[in-house]
Amino acid sequence: MSLAPSPLSPLTELQTTRYGLFIDNQQVEPADGAYLDVLNPATGRVWAQVPDASLADVDRAVASARAAFEGEWADWRAADRAAFLIRFGQAIADHADEIAQLQVDENGKLIREMAGQARLMPEYFNYYAGLAQMPTGHTNPLHLKQMLNYTVREPLGVVAAITPWNSPLLLLVWKLGPALAAGCTVIAKPSEITPVSTIRIAELAAECGLPPGVFNVVTGYGQPSGTALTTHPGVDKIAFTGSTATGQAIAAAAGRSLKSLSLELGGKSPNIVFEDADLTSAVNGLIAGIFGASGQTCMAGSRILVQRSVYDRVVEELAERAERITVGDPQDDRSEMGTIACRPQYDKVLHYIDVAKGEGARLVAGGTPATVDGFEGGLFLRPTVFADVRNDMQIAQEEVFGPIAAVIPFEDEDDAVRIANDTQFGLAAGVWTGNVQRAHRVAGKLRAGTVWINNYRKTGYNTPFGGYKQSGVGRENGPDALREYTEEKSVWVDMGQGVKDPFNPRA
Repeated sequence: MSLAPSPLSPLTELQTTRYGLFIDNQQVEPADGAYLDVLNPATGRVWAQVPDASLADVDRAVASARAAFEGEWADWRAADRAAFLIRFGQAIADHADEIAQLQVDENGKLIREMAGQARLMPEYFNYYAGLAQMPTGHTNPLHLKQMLNYTVREPLGVVAAITPWNSPLLLLVWKLGPALAAGCTVIAKPSEITPVSTIRIAELAAECGLPPGVFNVVTGYGQPSGTALTTHPGVDKIAFTGSTATGQAIAAAAGRSLKSLSLELGGKSPNIVFEDADLTSAVNGLIAGIFGASGQTCMAGSRILVQRSVYDRVVEELAERAERITVGDPQDDRSEMGTIACRPQYDKVLHYIDVAKGEGARLVAGGTPATVDGFEGGLFLRPTVFADVRNDMQIAQEEVFGPIAAVIPFEDEDDAVRIANDTQFGLAAGVWTGNVQRAHRVAGKLRAGTVWINNYRKTGYNTPFGGYKQSGVGRENGPDALREYTEEKSVWVDMGQGVKDPFNPRA
């Protein structure tokens, strides 16, 4: 097996392709020659190998990023960075089918979902191309005469972008767009489950004229490469998306050297249905909120809170709809739910099903593995609905990250808000009601970074995303994201007659 720039789909080829680290605009072999296998979760087959980076490999990537930050990249004007981002976005658009396919091969999500994300990513780069050229400083009126004060924003430095397996490229773009627009350099560390797609878009960036070292990719397990990045003295900022537990560990490690942090972490988001809601629309939103992406999304509406007067009807409709969802080949447009991304996650979801049963939750749909003809080695699960869940159950308090809906009854508005906020998380929430006053009133009381009213699971490049409480620190997307990758400098200028002797003011 040799290093290759382009993969082969495991659904059409049995060959295993070996990839390298991406450093200085080229694939390179790992220092110690260690590789790990990449499996397709639908077929169970190994289809690629990537380096399991060592400390020496991390040092090499950081040195490359630092040299680029202090070298050629520092000379690029904002207009140059903007022009690159537009070229890069177009290259991704031109290769959208390829990079969508790569992600399906890696994590088993539906091709139609991955294709939709791939076609959307260029818009993020176009947006940040515009922001790259926007004024970022200002002048300040002062209490002192004959003095001028102005501020400028400068790129923060070398960024370690650590990304998860559920939407590997879109969540990287959320970091890469503002980081490059600001003038930072980036070392991406994708999940060991989904590394190939990240290598591929780094190649596209190089083909679009990005200087060597500006965008590097280090693959491998969290230990040692991920840990090495979070503690490396040459890294100025860590941008992480993943579990709250890992985010806490990263924050603790980064705190020792006071690195800048942005953390987008876990969720246990409430999707609240009031009795005056359009129940047909609400059930559609509930289904999309928890079974889209096989429930493997931080914003999943995994706690479904339903007012008591319509509770039985909603539970019945949810169960019936869940049983009708087509679980199948992620490549088939007729499939409505793909696989769980990896064996450990698959086993974790099955464990939570057993826990929920043991705690007394009532299983009304799913709860078992799904069998798909021709994919006997695939990690498929049936969409699962538990009713009569109490909010103190594990199934209601802990992030499962899988296709499990926990349905909880509530009495009135105050009860709904109390239950919704009774969690360590605060990433997102949904409110379904026909009462406009109630919609805004409840949205204002929910401790969540995003609240959807009569819709769910929508995001955009120009609006912030992030969480309260243990769901994260900082915001991604929107204009504020650009500030996350800059430092603000205050400059004072004497406009008068110079500095007088401070110890002899009459002189």
